[in-house]
Amino acid sequence: MPSILIVGGGPAGLSAAIYAARANVQTTVLYKDGGALEKTDKIENYFGFTDVISGPDLLARGRAQAARLGAQLVQTEVTGIEYAEKGFSVKTTAGAYAADAIILATGAPRATPPIAGVREFEGRGVSYCAICDAFFYRGKAVAVLGEGEYALEEARTLLPVAASVTLLTNGASAPANLPDGLLVDTRKVAAVEGDDKVARVLFADGEPIAVDGVFIAYGTAGSGDFARKLGAQVEGNKIQVSADLSTAVPGLFAAGDCTGGLLQVAKAVSDGAQAAMNAIKFVRQA
Repeated sequence: MPSILIVGGGPAGLSAAIYAARANVQTTVLYKDGGALEKTDKIENYFGFTDVISGPDLLARGRAQAARLGAQLVQTEVTGIEYAEKGFSVKTTAGAYAADAIILATGAPRATPPIAGVREFEGRGVSYCAICDAFFYRGKAVAVLGEGEYALEEARTLLPVAASVTLLTNGASAPANLPDGLLVDTRKVAAVEGDDKVARVLFADGEPIAVDGVFIAYGTAGSGDFARKLGAQVEGNKIQVSADLSTAVPGLFAAGDCTGGLLQVAKAVSDGAQAAMNAIKFVRQA
């Protein structure tokens, strides 16, 4: 039986697994965690849900669906992907797996700074996606923690919605071309604090700033490592794909956030389905 291996267990990877398993292709999903979706507290812009659903709940449903259809889900860490005599060999901390085709759906990992309170308040005022969560901060004071173009883009998304947006560079110089209305504070950040939810950011000099939310925007590094090592084209952290989501490496496909574009569940699910359908064609023609 032809085999497809999917690296990544978020919405793109699980969507790909559902389509591949339904096509009677041996399907394996290797995932370390649920990525950004696992840290998302509320989702209300995904089709078909009349009520708000959490990221972990949506992930659990996707995993259960993929498993019910016959996909094998393995929680492990992928350490390398190599060419095999036929297809690919994937090395993990749980052993090696062979596959005729691979779909990379590793997402675009959000870097988490080693600042007290950031992890503790994830989903309770700390967010990693402005386009996902700006709605929940209408008329409120928020901060964006970061200093590069990614941080500025998050700030641009928040400015029309929030009462105030402050860019916290954590000791780095203020970037050029600041959007109108964006406040900047370059002091070192010591902690994110609050009770049940985020209430303030404490600077290293002991002075606080009151905020209702903190958006982490430290970039999206690391998602193209496997593709780059196999010889696929990678621009920055984005895996370059054709219209059918194939890479320049035969049998290697990519889907979801690791290809860039709109970092949303809807786009990831669509990518996963499309990548799976084209990977199915590839393994059946091989």
